[in-house]
Amino acid sequence: MFEQNNQGFFTTGTSSQPAAGAVAKTFMASVFLWMTLAMAITAVTAFWFASDQGLIGSLINMETGRMSGLGWFVTLAPIGFVLLMSFGYQKLSPAVMTLLFLTFSVLIGMSLSFVLFVYTAASVYKTFAVTAGMFGIMAVTGYTTKTDLTRFGSILMMGLIGIILAMVVNFFLKSSTLEYLISVIGVLIFTGLTAYDVQKLKRIASQPLDSVNTRKLAIMGALTLYLDFINIFLFLLRLLGDRR
Repeated sequence: MFEQNNQGFFTTGTSSQPAAGAVAKTFMASVFLWMTLAMAITAVTAFWFASDQGLIGSLINMETGRMSGLGWFVTLAPIGFVLLMSFGYQKLSPAVMTLLFLTFSVLIGMSLSFVLFVYTAASVYKTFAVTAGMFGIMAVTGYTTKTDLTRFGSILMMGLIGIILAMVVNFFLKSSTLEYLISVIGVLIFTGLTAYDVQKLKRIASQPLDSVNTRKLAIMGALTLYLDFINIFLFLLRLLGDRR
C-alpha cells in the first residue's frame, strides 16, 4: 500500500483571488489526464509481465515463491519515488517530476502483475470496474460539493496511520478477521480521501500559478489521485477478488 503525505507540497501562495473558471478546469483536466495516462501505463505493464513467464520470472521464482532482487526493488522502490517527489518538489524540474511519475507507474504495474496470479482475471476486471465507479462518484462529489472537507482530511489521515499500524500488527498475527476489517476501513478511508483530494486540487486551481508550478502541481495532483485509486482497488480486491 502506498500513500503520500496530503499536507505538504500543495502550498502555492496566499492569494484568495479566484482564477477564471476556464483556468481551473484546464488544471483539473491536466491532473486527470496525467492520472489516466499513468493508470494506462500501469495496466499495460501489469498484463505484459503477467503474460510473459520470462518477465514474471525475473521478479519471482514461481516454484519457490521467493522474490528476486529485482522483485524486491520493484516492491519497495515506489515508496522511495513518492518520498523523492514529495520532499524534492521545490528542487525538481517539471520534466524530472514527469519522468519520475511515469517510471513510478511502470514499477507499480510490475508489482501488480503478481495480482493476476493470485486472483482470477474476471474478479480483477470486476473489482477494477467497481473501483472506477466509486472513484468517479467521489471525485465528482469532491469537485461539486459546497461542504468544506478540510476537517475530514485530518480524520482520514489519522485513520490511514491506524490502518498502517494494524497492517504491521497483522503481518505477525495473520488474522483473517483483522485483515477483513482493515480492507473495509481502507476502502472507506481512500474513498473519502478521493473527495478530499479533489476538492483540495480545485482550491489550488483557484490560486495564481506560474507555468512551472502549474505543471509540477498537476503531476503531484495526479500522483495523489492515482494513489487513492490504486489503494481503493487493492483493498476492494481483498474483499471481492476470487483467488485462484
